[in-house]
Amino acid sequence: MVNGRPAGFWIRALALVVDFALFFVVETSLSGLGRVIASQDSDESLTLGPVVALFTLIFAGLYTSALHTMCGQTIGKMVLRIRVVGQDGDLPTFGTALLRYFGYFASLVTFTMGYVMAALRRDKRALHDLIAGTRVERLERLAPPAAPVETPAEPLTVADDTPSSGYL
Repeated sequence: MVNGRPAGFWIRALALVVDFALFFVVETSLSGLGRVIASQDSDESLTLGPVVALFTLIFAGLYTSALHTMCGQTIGKMVLRIRVVGQDGDLPTFGTALLRYFGYFASLVTFTMGYVMAALRRDKRALHDLIAGTRVERLERLAPPAAPVETPAEPLTVADDTPSSGYL
């Protein structure tokens, strides 16, 4: 089992804030689109709220699950250089990533103690990580590529095929 350095509570929380900013943009866009479609009718715009919220939840589930499956990272995790992996170190399957998404709600309904677990546990796993069998690890910073080392050229040797004339 390959173990990377676990990502702690605060870096994970910051990645979540970045992702929530994206979700806010999506929800605001859907809400604006709904108002345009409903022609700004106040009665219809009131009924759009739950529909927009549902579509935002569906988007969030597909976004997190698909990106965790493809590269182990949402945009927030990419920015902060952390990723989700299974206990074996491989990327989670879509089913595992979707289970992890539903586990977010379990972490939330426990008065957010499911999230706080990442701060309290030695392995930095939150409740949704335990449910799905995943963990979040830091990606090691890659060292910049080394400058190519120039090897000195072979000294030129002159073939000594000419008879020696005594001159230097």
